[in-house]
Amino acid sequence: MDHWTRWLPGLDTLRRYDMGWLPHDIFAGLVLSAMLVPVGIAYAEASGLPGIYGLYSTIVPLLVYALFGPSRILVLGPDSALAAIILGVVVPLSGGDPVRAATLAAMLAIVSGTVCILAGVARLGFVTELLSKPIRYGYINGIALIVLITQLPKLFGFSIESEGSLRSLWAIASAILDGKTNWVAFGIGLGTLTVILLLQKYKRLPDILIAVVGATAAVAALDLAPRYGVTVLGPLAQGLPGFAVPWIGPGDIFPVLIGGCAIAMVSFADTSVLSRAYAARLGAKVDPNQEMVGLGAANLVTGFFQGFPVSSSGSRTPVAEAAGARTQLTCIVGALAIAFFLLVAPNLLQYLPNAALAAVVIAAAIGLIEVTDLKRIYRIQPWEFWLSIVCFVGVAALGVIPGIGLAIALAIAEFLWGGWRPHSAVLGRADGVKGYHDITRYPDARQIPGLVLFRWDAPLFFANAEFFKARALDAVAKSPTPVRWLVVAAEPVTSVDVTAGDTLAELDEALHAQDIELCFAELKDPVKDKLKKFGLLAQLGERNFFPTIGVAVSRYLEIHDVEWEDWEDQAKP
Repeated sequence: MDHWTRWLPGLDTLRRYDMGWLPHDIFAGLVLSAMLVPVGIAYAEASGLPGIYGLYSTIVPLLVYALFGPSRILVLGPDSALAAIILGVVVPLSGGDPVRAATLAAMLAIVSGTVCILAGVARLGFVTELLSKPIRYGYINGIALIVLITQLPKLFGFSIESEGSLRSLWAIASAILDGKTNWVAFGIGLGTLTVILLLQKYKRLPDILIAVVGATAAVAALDLAPRYGVTVLGPLAQGLPGFAVPWIGPGDIFPVLIGGCAIAMVSFADTSVLSRAYAARLGAKVDPNQEMVGLGAANLVTGFFQGFPVSSSGSRTPVAEAAGARTQLTCIVGALAIAFFLLVAPNLLQYLPNAALAAVVIAAAIGLIEVTDLKRIYRIQPWEFWLSIVCFVGVAALGVIPGIGLAIALAIAEFLWGGWRPHSAVLGRADGVKGYHDITRYPDARQIPGLVLFRWDAPLFFANAEFFKARALDAVAKSPTPVRWLVVAAEPVTSVDVTAGDTLAELDEALHAQDIELCFAELKDPVKDKLKKFGLLAQLGERNFFPTIGVAVSRYLEIHDVEWEDWEDQAKP
């Protein structure tokens, strides 16, 4: 049973289920379903798909994640952060055919789900942590801007034919100036958006439901669709999603693969953050690898049941929590309630105006935008702020998928830069401060004549090996006294590769030519073992490796006659 519960956490929850939770889960599920219906429809429309597919993409993931997902109350479904990616792949390839668009979107879900499952099984749940917070802010802010731009025409009651954010903005502005705005539709959309934003601070109120029901009732009661040309959702297809294999053409494979991988990265990054946040709040632990498997399974199955890619929701999960959700049974109840709606009353929302749907998506996009923490980052470290801005501009100007590629490239470059040009320091003894410290931070620090203590604050590998050698030789050249020993304070060095090992051998030879001994202090045993394999231990000699800087200083002072007033204190390990 333990083997099954590892991969199917829902079974473990069922086994431990407390019947006292049942009323809470049922009530929370019904409350949640009332929000999921308009949101699912809105995000489907934002993804370039008919609204019914948003409900298909809500029902299936809720059921699948309840079985495979490790989080007890996380809610999965269509997400505004994914809408721009889906739209960017589906629209150019579908040629305006809604059936083909749905097929492409379903295959995106299958690809992203497969990637997540494989990554989870391979225990690669840590990969999204490689994206720094500023870079995540940058691409999410860029995605939010694209989503806003794509929804503005619906909000104003017209349509445009344009590709790219800048061209779309120009087309929107031109349409407004040409008087194409439907002011009745705009009033409905703006009113819906205002209600949502005003009610968001009241966590227990179903803000989206209230706003959407109000807009739908106004359109139906005042007959605004035929009288003023307000476009509406129309009747939904009756019935539940059926199993279907989404066949795509050879020309679609590459963009769908790239889009599916981008969706997998974005969806898991968001899901892992939200999952950890709620796990910490509930005092539970969540396995990121199983989280990836749960998300992948939800997407994979959804793709075979006429759905499109999904992610966790930072707006719907709090609704479930506020309504009293205890377990994933809340999501099962919500899925069954939506299925009942499709079977019994699919036309209930046929007068739902598209402007109101646009307002729902715009409100979600506004919620994605991060400004406050970016201000804090700017105060702390401006270069990371500008890194975020570059990422934001890249997504907004190049498009979502190239922009996310840029974000990954920036993340790799940021990581490599820190290791390629790390900090190093020459150490000395400062009066009144225990130990040895950077002489640039302590200008009064004194150096022991003939001894250079050189600290390297990074692993040693191929990209920084020559830089290490140059900095070490520079430290020797700038010594105020002729150098006899160069001691590398190697406690921060966590790894050495072959290239770096060869460079150390070259450094030793260069120092020997000047009658200088190369020594190491505080070198970790695994790193020392590597040096032994590289033959450096034999070349340098075991005597040149010391457990602490203090021991190295003590040995140097025993061998060399130097004037050093407090050398006894210095010699203490």
